[in-house]
Amino acid sequence: MVEPVVPLVGESLPGRVVIPFPATAIRRKRGPSLSRRIGQTGNVFQRNKPWSPTAPTYGRYWIDLPGCLDRKRRTVSLGTCSSRSVARRKLREHIQVEGINSKESFLANTAPTMTFRAQAAKWIASLPTRRRKPVKPATVFGWQHALDKWVLPELGDKFLGDVSNGALRDFIEKMAAAGLSAKTIVNYSQVVKLVLASAVDAEGGQIYPRKWNHDFIGLPIVKKEGQYRPTVTETGLGEILASAKERYALIFALLAGTGLRIGEALALKPTDLSPDCRVLHVRRSIWHGREQDPKTPNAVREVDIPELLARLLQKYTANKSGYLFATSSGRPLIQRNVLRALHATGKKIGLHAFRRFRTETLRRARVPEDLTTLWLGHSKKTVTDLYASGLQKDEAWRREWCDRVGLGFSLLGYDGLQNVVSIDSEKAA
Repeated sequence: MVEPVVPLVGESLPGRVVIPFPATAIRRKRGPSLSRRIGQTGNVFQRNKPWSPTAPTYGRYWIDLPGCLDRKRRTVSLGTCSSRSVARRKLREHIQVEGINSKESFLANTAPTMTFRAQAAKWIASLPTRRRKPVKPATVFGWQHALDKWVLPELGDKFLGDVSNGALRDFIEKMAAAGLSAKTIVNYSQVVKLVLASAVDAEGGQIYPRKWNHDFIGLPIVKKEGQYRPTVTETGLGEILASAKERYALIFALLAGTGLRIGEALALKPTDLSPDCRVLHVRRSIWHGREQDPKTPNAVREVDIPELLARLLQKYTANKSGYLFATSSGRPLIQRNVLRALHATGKKIGLHAFRRFRTETLRRARVPEDLTTLWLGHSKKTVTDLYASGLQKDEAWRREWCDRVGLGFSLLGYDGLQNVVSIDSEKAA
């Protein structure tokens, strides 16, 4: 029988059966786990012994630090304490106030360290594809602009755990010193909050929950009545139509006569109009040359068109296919080019000014709020509005109010309507 021998390391024993040592499993060090903690109370001490009611007292406890697997000791001063039990009570209160044993503090300090810039990139990428309320490209574009212009240069290299009330206060101070408006500061601050709130754990809880103190951070109050909302007058609109090229003049007349958003107008096709062009169906919108759904579900709607403008649209849409306002290649017009054509008339206003003009026209004519909401594509505000939604299907009632309101401006200065205007004048005579 061969005698089993265990050789030394590196020893060779020919003719012998070698029985090696069994492999020892390497135990992986477990990471921090809240379930293995019972909630520390810390311990108290004084530099001298025995206990002295007039001597300085200190407390010690363990804390988690971002990026560290092992907890670190922290020592705090408790002042003078008459007894050890008083000192322990003070330390327990301090631990509770600081949230040392809380789940929120544990998650914030033990989560993998990530910079604000990295989390912002993840957040932006998730917005258009999320299942609940995907964000429109225009909104994503605006938030990305805020990040690139201001937020990331100031906060991008900070760890998420360091972006708190103090960091946001410093950021707001810099924006205010640069002369940004109150509305812009509020919008950019909201982007910071959204990025921080998007960092969640496996259960969907926020890793870095914040209770924002708007007084402390100096967040300005936006006064809506003081915001700049340019509109256009009836006289100014006539000057625009008289000096603009025919295609652009028709766009401006359509915007002012219906209250459409510019993206909705640029997405129109002949199939979106009724045969007499008295009803327009809003089904899509254009942003940066690409089709998308209208701004909100309420923006999918029917808009009644005054007779004079409808006659002009009938003439313009005859034998047309594709987009009504298209380039030579059939692509929809770019909003920037339409705005450039507007500014070429000498009126330095935005395209939304026509929508405000239509709203003022409807208010002057005392149009029922249900119709104003429908034509402008705004949301219903009360349960009563939902109950009365059947009125929107009453085409005769809508047509009556549309004819009563009219356009609110004259088309006499527009060359494309000279024939139509002359026909109306003959009828009136």
